[in-house]
Amino acid sequence: MVRRVIQLLFFTVVLSTNAQPGNEPFETVLIEGVPHILQKPDFCGEASAAMFLQKLGEDVDQDWVFDRSGLPPEAARGLQADELAATLARIGFDTGVIWKPLLREHDLDQEWTALYRDLASGIPSIVLMHTSPEDSAEHFRLVLGYDGDADEVIYHEPAEPDGAYRHMDRNRFLELWPLQEEYVWGLVRIRLLQEKPIEAESSRTLTDADYAQHLMHLQATLPVGLSVEIEKPFVIVSDCQTEEIRDFQTRIVRHVVRLVKQDFFLRDPEKIVDIWMLKNAASYRFHSSSVFDIEPETPYGYFSPAHNAIILDISTGGGTLVHEMIHPFMAANFKQCPVWFNEGLASLFERPSGSSGHLKGLVNWRLYGLQEAIREQRTMSIETLLHLNENRFYEDSRSLPYAQARYLCLFLQEKNQLVDFYHGFYENRVTDPDGQRTLMELLQTDDLSRFQKDFENWVMQLPVPDA
Repeated sequence: MVRRVIQLLFFTVVLSTNAQPGNEPFETVLIEGVPHILQKPDFCGEASAAMFLQKLGEDVDQDWVFDRSGLPPEAARGLQADELAATLARIGFDTGVIWKPLLREHDLDQEWTALYRDLASGIPSIVLMHTSPEDSAEHFRLVLGYDGDADEVIYHEPAEPDGAYRHMDRNRFLELWPLQEEYVWGLVRIRLLQEKPIEAESSRTLTDADYAQHLMHLQATLPVGLSVEIEKPFVIVSDCQTEEIRDFQTRIVRHVVRLVKQDFFLRDPEKIVDIWMLKNAASYRFHSSSVFDIEPETPYGYFSPAHNAIILDISTGGGTLVHEMIHPFMAANFKQCPVWFNEGLASLFERPSGSSGHLKGLVNWRLYGLQEAIREQRTMSIETLLHLNENRFYEDSRSLPYAQARYLCLFLQEKNQLVDFYHGFYENRVTDPDGQRTLMELLQTDDLSRFQKDFENWVMQLPVPDA
């Protein structure tokens, strides 16, 4: 409140003595044809810059501007004035001196005149100003012209969907423009004079801007006691101790991402996936219910497609985490993947090892049920397994399809054929949608029933996992 009173007293003096700034006539000028972009949260500067870049014919957006800045997405905010100016200078603009202190009676008058002259030369400006006389919040706007008949500044308002070519009384503009920095009043103006050719190429993958926006949203909605860490292409949300988070972040998430991209997947997930790494069963169930409105059916964890989030009790171990990490990679790389291989590969890595420099699955608890089913002669044929749709695959309460698919993948892994099968299956996906032909060619067999006998004999020889 004190700051606002001082500001109003300041402007009472300046505007009363400069009601008609300067002696030169301010005729109507306008930079036409500038597209309007609605800003994302806290990206008013980025959106303002992207508007004029699009006017110049560049196929870029506000995210592209942010991504040129080098600001870490962990900052979870948009660019400040000096960062925006430095970014635009790297892009190819002469931004001028962006901070001008108001030390003399006519400084405001002179800076308005300089802004107007730029407009008359076709050079717009991004100005940082207060949003309104009653609001001390600071906000970027793109100034594009001046209406000499109405004495109004013409600008693009990035914060509102119908914000193109807005008009504001010039005296009101001059009231809102000055800001206070360390007890000195001054003006922030970023000139958009193109100084050199702009090399613009939009990204088709997730960028720092996506992560910054994602963190802003998370931090505004997170329950108390949770922290957020970026581990691309994931974001970790956790109530564990910092040391535990770092351990899982590096030992599991980062390690697994590197290894699966090395052998299987070329592309990262298309959307940011949140990993809710909760410290114990009570926290897992509380946050699952209160945040996602889901009562978990498993004590370990699950993936919620509606929220694009993995929610798990990390005290039960990291197997479920690795399993669920595979699915968004598969969705981004092999959209037509049938359920048997999608779940088989994910289940394979429920008990992972990366000690060989490759991600490998070890024998796990699913072996008990599979060996029992083999002894009781109630396994399904491999051909049937390969052709199961999702409903039939998931309806088996004993999870036998999971076990058969997992250990078929384990068999291929142990024969050093799993990576070749994945890539061969992907190449043949149109003509071999279930993978049967690719599998038979790799196994060099024309009879899957005969192979199944060998496969099941192999399964029965596997040692049971350690308790």
